[in-house]
Amino acid sequence: MSVFLAAYATRSARTRAELPVYAGLPYGPLPCETLDFFPARGPRAPLLVFVHGGYWQELGKDDSSFPARWLVPSGAAFAAIGYGLAPRYPLDEIVGQVRRAVRWLVEHAQDLDVDSERIVLAGSSAGAHLALMALLDGWIPGGTRPADVIAGAVLLSGVYDLEPVRLTYVNEPLGLDAEAAARLSPIHHLPDRLPPLVVARGGAETDEFARQHRELVEAVTPRTAAVDDLVITHRNHFDITFDLDDPASDLGGAVLRRLGLTGRASRGTAGGSVRSHRDIGRA
Repeated sequence: MSVFLAAYATRSARTRAELPVYAGLPYGPLPCETLDFFPARGPRAPLLVFVHGGYWQELGKDDSSFPARWLVPSGAAFAAIGYGLAPRYPLDEIVGQVRRAVRWLVEHAQDLDVDSERIVLAGSSAGAHLALMALLDGWIPGGTRPADVIAGAVLLSGVYDLEPVRLTYVNEPLGLDAEAAARLSPIHHLPDRLPPLVVARGGAETDEFARQHRELVEAVTPRTAAVDDLVITHRNHFDITFDLDDPASDLGGAVLRRLGLTGRASRGTAGGSVRSHRDIGRA
């Protein structure tokens, strides 16, 4: 696993060096509530919002920049969400932080020169859980439903039923009891309407991840206009995210379609700069 974690960090650092980025934009009052935003090269671009994995207790937004390296040349903007980790933050609060980040991005779409009708969420492992939690009804003020403001979602090797997690060592920093595991399992609380989805997993996954993938696809199919059910045979739980960095792959192609982009990325990138949130008005 350490090989893949190191690759996340290395690829992300290279991406931040090559592309302009507004680093550390605050979406909430807590120090951990920041995101990194990579602007598109044209106006009113689609936006892919990435929520990192790490079993709610590892990694961060600095490890999650690498998909921007081809998405930005393809015509999209990209945002990597940071959030607090367990055990310092309970899972309820982590869910709330990601939801606040999504709402902030929706409300600031015009400021960011993003097409508010083409905002797509993406997440891997625990990040897929958090992205799907942001698609549940009832948390946006004024009765707005996530399906009304989110154009789609890309869920990679996700954890959608937390009861098995509760019974493993992963639960030690989470402290979930049976009630909390059920309440925070998005597969048990799906709305009647979801945006188009990409649900993908690696071919080299455990039986439990394969089960959760299969049961989510079955549950969401009658609730969405489109679902891409992808099993990427040559990928595993940790490297499936690298296909987000490959526009020629099945997963990369599906992401482009969800964003409304039909072209292919240029691998060439311009020199970048890291900007602070104080520069956002000069974007």
